[in-house]
Amino acid sequence: MSNPVIETELLTKDYGDGKGCRQITLTVGAGEAFGFLGPNGAGKSTFVKMLVGLIHPTSGSGTLFGEPIGSIAACREIGYLPELYRYQEWLTGAEVLWLHAKLCRMEKGYAQKRIDQLLEEVGIGERGKDRVKRYSKGMQQRLGLACALLNDPKLLFLDEPSSALDPVGRFEVRLLLQKLKEQGKTIFLNSHLLEDVELLCDRVALLNNGQILKKGKISEVLQEKTRWHLRVGGFTPFAIQWLQELAGWTLRIIEGSGTGNGENGDSVWLEVELEEDEQIGWLNSLIIEQGMTLYETKKAKTHLDEWFVQAVSGLNHRGERK
Repeated sequence: MSNPVIETELLTKDYGDGKGCRQITLTVGAGEAFGFLGPNGAGKSTFVKMLVGLIHPTSGSGTLFGEPIGSIAACREIGYLPELYRYQEWLTGAEVLWLHAKLCRMEKGYAQKRIDQLLEEVGIGERGKDRVKRYSKGMQQRLGLACALLNDPKLLFLDEPSSALDPVGRFEVRLLLQKLKEQGKTIFLNSHLLEDVELLCDRVALLNNGQILKKGKISEVLQEKTRWHLRVGGFTPFAIQWLQELAGWTLRIIEGSGTGNGENGDSVWLEVELEEDEQIGWLNSLIIEQGMTLYETKKAKTHLDEWFVQAVSGLNHRGERK
C-alpha cells in the first residue's frame, strides 16, 4: 500500500444505547478510493464524523496524513460532503461558495477561479446566480460537492454524494470522481449506490452494527466463486438432477428464463457455481452428450450489491427503527 492517508486503531464512539461504532481499525493509502458500506444505522456516518473532527471518539485513535483526527493540521487537507447538507437558502450558489472560500481564507483571485471552475464541473453552471431556495435537492447536492472540492483537498470524504441525483447526474458525478482519482486524490466514499462504489473504489469495508464484518479489494471480495450461465435447448426437468448427481455441482434454472420442458424448441438459462474455469468445458460436453442443444455459455460477474446482500443476510441490523 502507498503512504497511509487514513489510519485508525480501535476507533470507537459509544453513545451508550448500542449505537455508534466500535474498535474500527483501518488504513487507506494515498490516491486510493475506498468504499465504506453497511446497512442503515450501521455506524458509517458516525465513523466519518470522527475522522473529520465533528465528534470526539470514546476511545481509540486515528490520524489523517499523520496528524491526529480533529486537529487543524489534519482538517486543512480534507474536503467533506455530509449526508445531511444544509445551505443558506437566501444566498446564491456562488455566494455559498464564496462564504466557504472566506472560511478557508482563500486568496480572492484564486477563490474566484476555483468557484467558476467548480460551478461548471459539478453541473450548476449559470444557475450559480440563482438562490439556493430555488435549487432542487439534486442541485443542492451538486453545490455541496463543489463546497467539498473548493480548497482542492488531498482527501475527500463523501457521505452519500449521489443519493439525490438522477441517473444522468450520478453518471456525471462518477466521471468527476474518477477524474479526481486519476489526479491522485484520496476518496473515502460512504454510499448505498453500490454500482458507483464498484466502478470507482479499489477496496471496501462492510460495517454492521458498528463493527467491520469484511474488508478487502473489490476484485477479492467478488471472486469467491465463479458463476456461469448456460442457455440450453431441449431441456427436461430430470436433466438437472442427473447433472447434479454426476458432476456434484448445484445447478438451477434462472427464474423467468423459459418453460424448461424442452418442447417446441424452448430453451432455458441454467446457472452453476464452479471453483475452476476448466470445469465448464466438462459440463458443456455432458449437456451435448445427452442430446440437448447448447446455445450459449457465459461467465456471470458477481456484482457488489449481491455480495453485500449475501454478507449481511440473516444478521441483525440496528436499522432506522431500532
